[in-house]
Amino acid sequence: MLRWIRQQLGFDPPHQSETRTVYVANRFPQHCHYIPQRFADNRIISSKYTVWNFVPKNLFEQFRRIANFYFLIIFLVQLMIDTPTSPITSGLPLFFVITVTAIKQGYEDWLRHKADNEVNGAPVFVVRSGSLVQTRSKNIRVGDIVRVAKDETFPADLVLLSSDRPDGTCHVTTASLDGETNLKTHYSVAETSVCQSVSRLEALQAVVECQQPEADLYRFVGRITVTQHGEEIVRALGPENLLLRGARLKNTKEIFGVAVYTGMESKMALNYKCKSQKRSAVEKSMNTFLIIYLAILLFEAVLSTILKYAWQAENKWDEPFYNQKTDQERNSSPILKFISDFLAFLVLYNFIIPISLYVTVEMQKFLGSFFIGWDLDLYHEESDQKAQVNTSDLNEELGQVEYVFTDKTGTLTENEMQFRECSINGTKYREVNGKLVPEGMTDDSPDSATPQMIGEELLFLKAVSLCHTVQISYDQPDCLGGGDPFSHANGFSANHMEYYASSPDEKALVEAAKRIGVAFTCSNGDIMEIKSFGKSEKYKLLHVLEFDADRRRMSVILQTPSGGKVLFTKGAESAILPFTTSGEIEKTRLHVDEFALKGLRTLVVACRHFSPEEYIDVDRRLNIARTALQQREEKLQEAFSYIEKDLQLLGATGVEDKLQDKVQETIEALRLAGIKVWVLTGDKHETAVSVSLSCGHFHRTMNILELLQQRSDNECAEKLRSLARRIKEDHVIQHGLVVDGASLSLALREHEKLFMEVCKNCSGVLCCRMAPLQKAKVVRLIKTSPEKPITLAIGDGANDVSMIQEAHVGIGIMGKEGRQAVRNSDYAIARFKFLAKLLLVHGHFYYIRIATLVQYFFYKNVCFITPQFLYQFFCLFSQQTLYDSVYLTLYNICFTSLPILVYSLFEQLVHPHVLQNKPGLYRDISKNSLLSFQTFLYWTLLGFCHAFVFFFGSYILMGEDTTLMGNGQILRANRQLMFGNWTFGTLVFTVMVITVTLKLALETHFWTWMNHFVTWGSIAFYFIFSLFYGGIIWPFLHTQDMYFVFVQLLSSGSAWFAIIIIVITCLFPDVVKKVFYRHLQPTNTQKSQSLSAPQTENLSCMESLCCYEHGQSGCSRLAHFLEQMTGQCHTSSRGNRSWSDTENYSNDRSILTLSPIEATHC
Repeated sequence: MLRWIRQQLGFDPPHQSETRTVYVANRFPQHCHYIPQRFADNRIISSKYTVWNFVPKNLFEQFRRIANFYFLIIFLVQLMIDTPTSPITSGLPLFFVITVTAIKQGYEDWLRHKADNEVNGAPVFVVRSGSLVQTRSKNIRVGDIVRVAKDETFPADLVLLSSDRPDGTCHVTTASLDGETNLKTHYSVAETSVCQSVSRLEALQAVVECQQPEADLYRFVGRITVTQHGEEIVRALGPENLLLRGARLKNTKEIFGVAVYTGMESKMALNYKCKSQKRSAVEKSMNTFLIIYLAILLFEAVLSTILKYAWQAENKWDEPFYNQKTDQERNSSPILKFISDFLAFLVLYNFIIPISLYVTVEMQKFLGSFFIGWDLDLYHEESDQKAQVNTSDLNEELGQVEYVFTDKTGTLTENEMQFRECSINGTKYREVNGKLVPEGMTDDSPDSATPQMIGEELLFLKAVSLCHTVQISYDQPDCLGGGDPFSHANGFSANHMEYYASSPDEKALVEAAKRIGVAFTCSNGDIMEIKSFGKSEKYKLLHVLEFDADRRRMSVILQTPSGGKVLFTKGAESAILPFTTSGEIEKTRLHVDEFALKGLRTLVVACRHFSPEEYIDVDRRLNIARTALQQREEKLQEAFSYIEKDLQLLGATGVEDKLQDKVQETIEALRLAGIKVWVLTGDKHETAVSVSLSCGHFHRTMNILELLQQRSDNECAEKLRSLARRIKEDHVIQHGLVVDGASLSLALREHEKLFMEVCKNCSGVLCCRMAPLQKAKVVRLIKTSPEKPITLAIGDGANDVSMIQEAHVGIGIMGKEGRQAVRNSDYAIARFKFLAKLLLVHGHFYYIRIATLVQYFFYKNVCFITPQFLYQFFCLFSQQTLYDSVYLTLYNICFTSLPILVYSLFEQLVHPHVLQNKPGLYRDISKNSLLSFQTFLYWTLLGFCHAFVFFFGSYILMGEDTTLMGNGQILRANRQLMFGNWTFGTLVFTVMVITVTLKLALETHFWTWMNHFVTWGSIAFYFIFSLFYGGIIWPFLHTQDMYFVFVQLLSSGSAWFAIIIIVITCLFPDVVKKVFYRHLQPTNTQKSQSLSAPQTENLSCMESLCCYEHGQSGCSRLAHFLEQMTGQCHTSSRGNRSWSDTENYSNDRSILTLSPIEATHC
């Protein structure tokens, strides 16, 4: 226990060495000097709290909020000194807010505990004492041999010892880890692969030495030492030998593995990333307003205290005959009295700080986030995926985006690759009907390429069929084992197998080679079999030189059927061509550039033949590098560089990745909304520019500026200055900037300001050849610029995670590159086109709702507490409260809370179709305009004005009504009687509740039955509650000040008259202002509201970007034209649009109606 406490405090780290030694089956050395290492148990803990720490930890987190801490201080002050209000008035709302938040967080954590218990209690089989024992997952220890059956998940990180296959391999999927659904092959070392039974495993003597746990899923460095007949055999272990917790066993009956990392030390657990807390602009504004209101509160408290002592300077007011001081009060310290009075006034006015604001905002965000998931327009029917909300704290930030950073592959494109062209030995070919046809020829021409290829063409196709990591899945489960699955006429059948690949490019190339006639048909251990035009050939796989982001190529070393050794390699042209010494290098380089200009993804293929002596040297270098425990990566890179040189160029491939649906319209909509779009991609320059042009990111009329291949800081600075000059000279023309990764590194190093100046004057920016961290640096550069714009990053792959986490709002695309981007994002959508509605509609709604909620909360609390401040001028600053303590407590909790919550969930200033049809309306709410200081000042002053009307209106209209002379009569200087102070306070409170509720009703544009229910229901509830509260003598109340007060008030006709007059006086100027501004100075939003009524009902699908119904895609121009031609779409009245130059939104064109069209109903 003591050691655990020391570990938690960081005094006793669990791992002292850089490596760990794992004894298989926990057979420790028998000598007495061995001290066993201590490892974590196999429990997974994703929960935040335990039964013991929930209360203190949760309270600590909640009281870190400034409003909660402030009310706690006020509550403690009320307990310690004699204050005018009961501690319950502050304690009850505080208790309500803390309790609601604690219940919500406790329930979420209970769900995490429940999920943890299911995982930790799952049954597993472990080899112990010579037999297979069933136990729970949490009981697995490092060193245990674990058995996993087909379709089960691995309960810990295991080093594969053996499988039911003779070669000791197994297939796994890692979809839950990185989202890749392809089959991955893992291997066991030859010495352990024969241990396929419990008895042989029991006799196994082996020790695994490996690195300490780290989060990288694709890195594992270790070695296994197997003792056989007294001899120690050492084998290297790498990622291909490690089975990760969370992965699933496929196409293999069972495996045995030794646990090396358990519980929270497994790679899956180490990848549980605590996302940095993102705070929205609204939350920052809210905190600023809270500080301003705190200053107002302190000012009112200090002023009241000073005026009290100024008033009491006269003896007749200092100690009146009816309130004689005690000796203790006369002798007390003036400073202590001043502090005590100041604190009393602080308590009296403390409700100007709205404690329930936080809990209302939290509920609004949580409940409002469901609308995104429920929106059928954001549902993708083909993949059966709906939008996801991973964090609801940033809903309103969707309405403030100024920059969108998007990945290209899989985000703008489909990530569905189709082989189009290739270059072999300097000749371009294209695929036609399963044949390779040279450029300029047709399939039926006499000189067309025949299936019987020879020489370079055949070698190129063999390289494509063999240089990959593609796996084959068979329909017949046992076809890998015994019988020949390729016994049909052509030697293989497409029905028998399906290719799985981590890279869509690889899969497309292997499938293309198969269609042409060179098919990859079998992978059995280290044997790779291809059928070249029906002739079977078997190659032995000697080594795989894995792909990595630095080399940007991958290679395989094979033994040919004739016994020769050959290396096939493929990769980016910049990673292959510099290392080639033979072949048609210049022609191929030109062909690669041509492919890229067409928007094709390019790969270059090369080979190298080894002599027997060369291969012995290569094999020795690879084995030394792979068995190294220290600096293995560096040694492998050296070996790879030594091997991948002196290459013979075979050719290049061009694969097409087609654009997603409606990408061009979406980018245009974002541009019209005032949002700048940057494309950040790892593709080469020509491919990226071609795709940017085709998707509308760049226009053909744009002046494309280039910052490419800069070699030095001075060269880069000079180029940036020349680009800045060109932009100033051609200020009328739109500019687009293309920059590559190397030049970007130089620009960001010392010329950030100059680079930013060029970028901000460009309509679109394209960054190519980008590394993942460079993407994040670009986002951070814009995010931290002086204007502090709101940024959004969207991508679909693991390489986009860094920029998704860096941006203010991160959006993951549910694409084909896994789920890492989705897991690390704030929101997830299935297609890029859904981004338009997410921002233009949902973002717009969320922002106006929460902006009004925040302003209204401050307004109603100013209305609430200012009459209390004014009342002190009429009671000699005696700290007499104007309202009853029950009303003080329930004002924010019951009487005025529901209308604003419902408003903040359902309000729509403009119809959603109009918002999509007019992206320019997004500009009206940009830069946090609805929470500007000017708007904040308006709502605050409005609150003060209404409070003055409540107080003085009640005083003037009712001050001489002698029928209401109730309890607490006050004798005025002119000997006239004013009605009782509780009656007066209740009148002010009644007027206030009605006015602030109706004020929100005036602000509401979109009325639902729920709005009506809570608006009129809140007023009715106040009246019913007050009648019961004041009409019955409650035995548990200490005082009965309000007994019969409300009934007496309502029995007076003049009171009803006063209520009506005061409410009209407060709200009538608001109505006049709204009418005046709407007719004389209407905003773009108000102009568009006229479209929301009858015209929106007739909006056609053609007039809306995303006007889909029930998840179906909208109409397109082509679809509309075809429907008209076939008579399937009936034409309604003309819906021509005219745009006048005098309109404020003259550039705000409908996305699909840039010219007058005929509106049709789809």
